[in-house]
Amino acid sequence: MSIDKLNFAEPFYCVRYIESEKQYDVNKKSILINVDKQAIQIQDQQLEFLQSVVVTNTIINNIKKAILIDDYDRHRDDKKFLDEVKKTWALAYDVRKEERLKGVSHYMSPKATIGNIDLNMYHSGSVPLDVGLHKLHRGGEAIKEVHTQIYGFGKMQQCLEKDLDTLYLEELMAPGTTHKPMFDENGNYPWHQYETITPSIFMAIEILP
Repeated sequence: MSIDKLNFAEPFYCVRYIESEKQYDVNKKSILINVDKQAIQIQDQQLEFLQSVVVTNTIINNIKKAILIDDYDRHRDDKKFLDEVKKTWALAYDVRKEERLKGVSHYMSPKATIGNIDLNMYHSGSVPLDVGLHKLHRGGEAIKEVHTQIYGFGKMQQCLEKDLDTLYLEELMAPGTTHKPMFDENGNYPWHQYETITPSIFMAIEILP
């Protein structure tokens, strides 16, 4: 049983990793993501693997593995907050050197690793973002990745080809939303990208083989 505070998103967000806890009391509005195949109980509802919700004023039960972002909405519509994020986090292109990220207002926090799970946050600072359609992650590793919206609004887009005109599925992303997993059992993805509706922050959750 443990509750570990993760510092990768500080000072902007307080993120906790909760493992093997029968109960956890939530007071302020927080985003809860289940990262285990055992369902989490919230009153009469069940939160399944890689699903997320906003929780407040309640007790969550039967937690095997979960991520909690405490008091996530305290920075509502705060330009000064986003300016500080840009000063603190690195440009994604400078870290990842992917050509599709060159010249894109896309910033990334440091990364945290818990067992076989990697976490980090991204700030997407422009509308549109135009981060580029892609299939591969981390050089082609068979990872299972989803994204959880933390701040602002966006959309996850899937295409038949590397061309936005072949768009066939789009999921809207609001704070507390995690899109449905896109990967198959072998870790293959369709052409996809995250796109902004407003300047945004989302958390990437990567489950490694």
